[in-house]
Amino acid sequence: MNKNDFYTAIENRRSIYGISSEAVVSNERIQEVINHAVKHTPSSFNSQTARVVVLTGESHTKLWNITTETLRKIVPAENFGPTEDKMNAFGSGYGTVLFFEDNSAIEGLQKQFPLYAENFPIWSLQSNGMLQHVIWTSLEVEGFGASLQHYNPLIDDEVKKEWNIPSEWKLLAQMPFGKPTAPAGEKQFAPLEDRVKFYN
Repeated sequence: MNKNDFYTAIENRRSIYGISSEAVVSNERIQEVINHAVKHTPSSFNSQTARVVVLTGESHTKLWNITTETLRKIVPAENFGPTEDKMNAFGSGYGTVLFFEDNSAIEGLQKQFPLYAENFPIWSLQSNGMLQHVIWTSLEVEGFGASLQHYNPLIDDEVKKEWNIPSEWKLLAQMPFGKPTAPAGEKQFAPLEDRVKFYN
């Protein structure tokens, strides 16, 4: 990949909500791409506290059924239609990436480096955010569309029970992905001069 490919991949990464379950690449390729991202995304003190679970097939469908039924208990029935449509859209994709942080690893670092103890939870979130971006962009390069969702902590307990997730892992985000069936909407950009400052 040359530098222009890198910049283009970052630019093309968008939130894609129209997705289908049609295979774009093999499950082996998905695993290879995600393993590469997890291995090479940086983390403070090389802490490597991020954890990832990838759900495809029946497991992917089950996740969004769990989320639907969890929300059904919260959202008033007369207003549930749009919520159910959204869950069905996510569930119609090929898979979902679940992002976690391992709290036991963070606590170990806090004990090892007490001077920085209060910062490790912040740094771990920063690293996890980088990992989310790397995986999101990598899936886009492979031909998938994806979006980032946050139904935690509502679904945490049932997700951990269903897929035997360690209790120390904290769920941060869910990324449904699949073959794009509709383009992303137009993106608005705030003026860069309001967001970036350069000094010589």
